[in-house]
Amino acid sequence: MRRSTLYLLIALLAASSVHAQSEHSHSHGRAIEFPDIPSYQTLKCDFHIHTVFSDGNVWPTIRVEEAIKDGLDAISLTEHLEYQPHLDDIPHPDRNRSYEIATEFAKAQDLMIIHGVEITRDMPPGHANAIFVQDANKINNIEDPVEAYREANRQGAFTFWNHPNWFRQYEDGVARMTDMHLQLVEENLLHGIEVVNDITYSDEALEISYAHDLTIISTSDIHGLVDWQFQIPEGGHRPIMLVFATERTPEAIKEAMFAKRTVAYFKNLLIGREAVLTPLVEASLQVTKATYEGPTSVAFVDIENVSDAPFLCRNVGNYRIHNEADVFEIPAHGSIELQVKTLEQMANFDLDLEILNATIKPGEHPKITLRVTMPKE
Repeated sequence: MRRSTLYLLIALLAASSVHAQSEHSHSHGRAIEFPDIPSYQTLKCDFHIHTVFSDGNVWPTIRVEEAIKDGLDAISLTEHLEYQPHLDDIPHPDRNRSYEIATEFAKAQDLMIIHGVEITRDMPPGHANAIFVQDANKINNIEDPVEAYREANRQGAFTFWNHPNWFRQYEDGVARMTDMHLQLVEENLLHGIEVVNDITYSDEALEISYAHDLTIISTSDIHGLVDWQFQIPEGGHRPIMLVFATERTPEAIKEAMFAKRTVAYFKNLLIGREAVLTPLVEASLQVTKATYEGPTSVAFVDIENVSDAPFLCRNVGNYRIHNEADVFEIPAHGSIELQVKTLEQMANFDLDLEILNATIKPGEHPKITLRVTMPKE
């Protein structure tokens, strides 16, 4: 092949690739965005991540760079303590090493690195992450699984049960508590449960979180590349946990997680307790304009969505909509105009919406009220 022809093919391929990426990329950029809620900052976190220092496929610095691209506030590199498939190639007797590399690399970046580990045992109790630990080596050297949890807690850790629906521990994919898990909860050694892990979501884990007063956790559990696993160039997003903290510090994140102020973000679905999930939806949706046209009683109402999640809404209020069915979508970082049949011109009225892609409990969705106020003449 002649060199000029080869250069032309390369140029055409590059142009095609750029075009494809632009067609699928977020209109607002890659970084995940959600608004703050009253009294709290909304922090974006991923506290289940792996590198070559356990069974992941990348160096710790790559995890930092991915998190920065995704606009995260905090991550934790939770390497398996007991499972070390790369040990022959990357010997590291110090189980804190991955955290140290990431922390050093992130010093110049606006990203918090939380010290974490994955306690990797057979069922029960299976796998669990302990974050906010001080020394991973002290946990690694403990044979008894319950005592390992106790050591993590002596270090001030927040511990959560990983992928409780994993089909390799429960063939039917149904999360359920064992006697050992009940013991861990009774001793206050287990504080959260993954409702979302990687590409899976568990209704049963959500039910367990309420039954045993555990924090709702959502993580990527990424081993390969974030972009490939979650199809980010095509418009996807990594699963993360939104933490509602009083300030942007590790201490405030820890306090919020113990207080159960978290929401899972997974495939444009939001899962969380009503106390924080409803305010998040309310902060995301804003009425920006409302008018009547002439003497008609059809109100033209513009609603803007300032979040990364498109909201699938059901109209459950007193007024029917002229230009939509009872179910409609408000796009992420976009807006919609609703023509609301109020039957008479009103100075103000309420739009009552049920948010179908937000979940409080299995089958239960938050309801919000948008106050519509007409401009004074």
